Amino acid sequence: MAENGHDAAMNSPFWRLVQSARPLREHPWLGDAFGVGMFLVAVVVRFAVDDILPPGFPFLTFFPVVILTTFFCGLRPGITCATLSTLAAWHFFIGPSVGMSIANWQALLALAFFIGIAAIDITLIHFTFTAAERLREERETTARLYESLRTMFQELQHRVANNIQFVAALLTLHKRKAANDPALALIALDEARARLDTIARIHRRLHAPERLDMPTGQYLRELCCDLINAAGAQNVTCTVDAPDLHLSVTQLTTLSMLVAEIVTNSLKHAFDPGEPGKIGIALSSRNAGRHEMVISDNGRGVPKDFDPSTSSSLGFRIIQGLVVQLGGTLRLDHGSGTAAHIEFVVE
Repeated sequence: MAENGHDAAMNSPFWRLVQSARPLREHPWLGDAFGVGMFLVAVVVRFAVDDILPPGFPFLTFFPVVILTTFFCGLRPGITCATLSTLAAWHFFIGPSVGMSIANWQALLALAFFIGIAAIDITLIHFTFTAAERLREERETTARLYESLRTMFQELQHRVANNIQFVAALLTLHKRKAANDPALALIALDEARARLDTIARIHRRLHAPERLDMPTGQYLRELCCDLINAAGAQNVTCTVDAPDLHLSVTQLTTLSMLVAEIVTNSLKHAFDPGEPGKIGIALSSRNAGRHEMVISDNGRGVPKDFDPSTSSSLGFRIIQGLVVQLGGTLRLDHGSGTAAHIEFVVE
């Protein structure tokens, strides 16, 4: 009901008239020219009807032009028009009848009334337009907020559906692992719980208000340190070299889970307990809008004949699924340690 009343007010004839005045108000010198033109029209009309009007109406044609100029052009043109009108009325229509002396108190009283009424009109119109402009800005802000909330709600629905689907697939993989070897059921449940905890931490980190404008490199550095602390591997250090990319929340979520899975695999399999190690994350630009992220470690590495596309390892199957979800490609390098190269396009 309130919204309908608000829309009706914004579409009223008065509001449309206010909107029609914006071009002159947005160009001050054009408004000044309009005000001077209206003043000249008032002078010409006042001379034209001078013989028709009875004595005592020197300001008759000046009141309308002051009001119209202030309404359509703004405060400064309105004051200019009122000042010129005061001078013209005194010089042409009051002075000749009472003499150019300012000793006539009746003429001064009439002049004071004109100045006072013109000042009141100008002030009321100015504050009316100021309120109308604030109302317009608030309406535009409300429209932007509504559109932003609508978009965020749609993204949230899509993201929640994707996350539920990912969790379901993750649990299915762990179920298959436990089915092949029932003795590993508790281990599979612990691994599933750990991965779900990681997903929860990523979401809390992504949606924290203070992290909305955080640079990508700093975000990845904090994520990597969080994973190292969660694994209790304080002997491993993490370095990040990344530009500040503008990623969508959906893509950044997938990228974060991919980083978390690869770094967790490195922490579990690349180093012996207590062994010092290094993990590096590097993000760089490629041609045609593509980017490459390299996650490397200096651990024991994987066998040279290892093929991630045919591996039955649960971790690598999850990594492959996340790479597909990211719309990228995965390549492993075997050297001093392991390096995972992921190429993707920023949406």
